[in-house]
Amino acid sequence: NKWVYKLKEEDGGKKRYKARLVVKGFAQKKGIDFDEIFSHVVKMTSIRTILSLVAVEDFHLEQLDVKTTFLHGDLEEEIYMQQPQGYEVKGKENLVCRLKKSLYGLKQAPRQWYLKFDRFMTEQGYSRCHSDHCVYFKRLENGSYIILLLYVDDMLVAGSNMQDINVLKKKLANSFAMKDLGAAKKILGMRITRDRKNRKLTLSQGEYTEKVLERFRMQNEKPVSTPLASHFKLTKEMCPKTQEEIEYMSRVPYSSTIGSLMYAMVCTRPDIAHAVGVVSRYMNNLGKEHWEAVKWILRYLRGTTTHPLCFGGLYTIPQGYVDADMAGDK
Repeated sequence: NKWVYKLKEEDGGKKRYKARLVVKGFAQKKGIDFDEIFSHVVKMTSIRTILSLVAVEDFHLEQLDVKTTFLHGDLEEEIYMQQPQGYEVKGKENLVCRLKKSLYGLKQAPRQWYLKFDRFMTEQGYSRCHSDHCVYFKRLENGSYIILLLYVDDMLVAGSNMQDINVLKKKLANSFAMKDLGAAKKILGMRITRDRKNRKLTLSQGEYTEKVLERFRMQNEKPVSTPLASHFKLTKEMCPKTQEEIEYMSRVPYSSTIGSLMYAMVCTRPDIAHAVGVVSRYMNNLGKEHWEAVKWILRYLRGTTTHPLCFGGLYTIPQGYVDADMAGDK
């Protein structure tokens, strides 16, 4: 184990010093120190669906944060570690510690936290969504209902009755170390803005987009009006032919750029989905034209940084549209 120190900057410009004892999980052996490690997190489609419902129905939307999340999990395996530096018992330095609870760094820590939280929600009478195991809902006797979304230590709670939400908050605080953040304003780096009078809600990633542009040095490039211009006819023939070209293109941050674009795409920017899908086909063997197309997408984001995803309307009836392309495998 080792101590990890961090200076965390919170909303409002405040800074907080943090010290965390971390287990060196890379030394764990499967079948001895751990078995299952998979842990559920809420899907982005679920977040957008619930936010749309919140906007249309004018629900309350509250946010909570779990302090020292992974420390709540109960261990199933017998695990030992060395005594933490600075906390050795005098005269017993040769002894080791047996872990009774999860610690940061353990491979199974996220899973054990989720299992404990899932048990808690089940005991409170909440049902788990079949399509997303991090969406919990409960219909109350007064006819209202509450929906809770969980992403590791971040929670969104939606409901029509604020008193019912406060009851859930109190029960959560009695079982876990919680931080009540009040009305939801930001989740997973996405800014939430509401106009309750007109039943509108927007979700945006302006700050994230700016960081992506700075990371790939595109913050000063000229913006463009389309995600991918018609003159980009990307094909396999544009891939490098010589070893020199291959080595040159290997230094281009193609994969990391597409990864950053994909996160924006799945969260709040469906308008770049087709363009990102096209350039993603050439990640293993990219050419100069492919990289120019990626930079074009970044330039498009440069001009649409403040464009949010908007939710609202009069009805909650889902509608879907589908289309097919022609000769899209070139």
